[in-house]
Amino acid sequence: MSTSGQIHHGSKFNSGNNSRPSSKDGSKKNIWSSLLDSVANGKRLPEKNLLILGGTPESQREFLETFSADTSDPNLSNEQRKGRIPPVANQFALGYTYQDVLDADHEDTLARVSAYLLSEPSLSFAPLLKPLLTHRSIPETLVVILLDWSDPWTWIRQLREWVRLLRHVLVSLDDETKIVMEETMTEWRDRKRGMDASSAGAQGLTSSGGPVTIPLGPGEWDEGLGVPMCVVCQGADKIEKLERDHGWHEEQFDFILQFLRTILLKHGASLIYTTPFLANSLQSLLHSSLGIHSLLKRQSLKHNVIDRDKILVPANWDSWGKIRIIREGFDMEGVSTAWSIEIQDLPEPLTNGPRNQKADDDSQAGMDDGTSAVAIFEQTITDPKCGTSMARPGSQQSKNKIEVETTDMQNFLSKQQELLEQLKIEDEKDRTTKKTPQLEMSPLEDNGRVNEHIGPVQFNMGGIQVDADDMLRKLKEREVNRSQRKDTISSPGDEKAHNQALANFFAGLVKKPSGSPRGSPSA
Repeated sequence: MSTSGQIHHGSKFNSGNNSRPSSKDGSKKNIWSSLLDSVANGKRLPEKNLLILGGTPESQREFLETFSADTSDPNLSNEQRKGRIPPVANQFALGYTYQDVLDADHEDTLARVSAYLLSEPSLSFAPLLKPLLTHRSIPETLVVILLDWSDPWTWIRQLREWVRLLRHVLVSLDDETKIVMEETMTEWRDRKRGMDASSAGAQGLTSSGGPVTIPLGPGEWDEGLGVPMCVVCQGADKIEKLERDHGWHEEQFDFILQFLRTILLKHGASLIYTTPFLANSLQSLLHSSLGIHSLLKRQSLKHNVIDRDKILVPANWDSWGKIRIIREGFDMEGVSTAWSIEIQDLPEPLTNGPRNQKADDDSQAGMDDGTSAVAIFEQTITDPKCGTSMARPGSQQSKNKIEVETTDMQNFLSKQQELLEQLKIEDEKDRTTKKTPQLEMSPLEDNGRVNEHIGPVQFNMGGIQVDADDMLRKLKEREVNRSQRKDTISSPGDEKAHNQALANFFAGLVKKPSGSPRGSPSA
């Protein structure tokens, strides 16, 4: 009994003691579980990196707005399409911002994208890029190079300097990172044509049961950087302005497209043209390149090489055959070879004004021997304002340019002011050093010499042009004649004869024609 009672009492005691602590322990357990789960979920959130190179702070912000725009509802306005992006710090050196990529229902976060921004391809910024490229970040990183349609004649030069800088940074990485770079490039290179993974089944199998491997074509992936790359050409709405204001034709636009695609094919890079505030495939292209896929909505990515302002060339889609059909006569072999040679050097500084003499000489030498892809491009695609984008001052191209660039108004006026001051000082020196010349004779004593210098004086009188000298001469002659007549009349004999003639004239007026006086009676 006691035993049973003790057991029963113990069971009651145990149950009683376990009831209160169990609730406390359970609540603590639930709190810690939720915290740990939230932390685990935060750590499991994929982290992606965008390395945005080129452009201005304004165009970089425009790119980020387009990348974060909400494209789920086509009926949204432009302001509603703009996503809420955190502040962007990109005014100095290496900029930074981030963005959380939400799913179609705007509830689940698919990934967090960290964006690093750099505007100038200078070697001094290479130490800032190197820490961003590690063996862990390389597979999750996409390099984006921004170009703008406001200056397409500088595109190939900009691309060359950015590729040179990237090569310089990537070569300096440690061996472990280089191994990961090689694996990343192999994975990208072995992807089947297009961005749709389901297309892999359409390639068939070999007789041994393995997948069919499509061999690389000429000029494909022979200059892989080790990091996926995408080139974004912003402001495609300026294409019409180039055509309307500067007389560009389809030949120029086709040449630019063929040149870009030939170069980017060597790096396995993608290409897209974008227009601000218009729907485009930029977001889908970047998400696919970063491996961000929606769990609710499947986004398709389709190439577009027809619409000249909506060009989209995904990675692993292009080939020389597709580039050649755009326009006959384009030398893809020469451009591809020249590009491989040209990207071996270190980057040169990009300037908006004329470049230094050494750069001009190198460009001219490359144009002469055909080893410079930049020179080949800039020889065809010229700056409409200067006749040529990078023409040498004494070259034939610079002489044939239609328009000239004028200096700033304030700079011009300041230079003129300095010139006037200099001339004023020189005049004062001349006055102090030279004596005032003495006149040998009065101008009145030599009217002929003066008249030779001043010429005839004329004036208008009643609509008739009168020569003053001729008028003065006639007045003098009239005065002389009048004085002569006066002298003749003033003599005594002549005055008496004149008076007698006047008396006879008036006497003849009062006489009748018959000779009898007026009023006398007739005979």
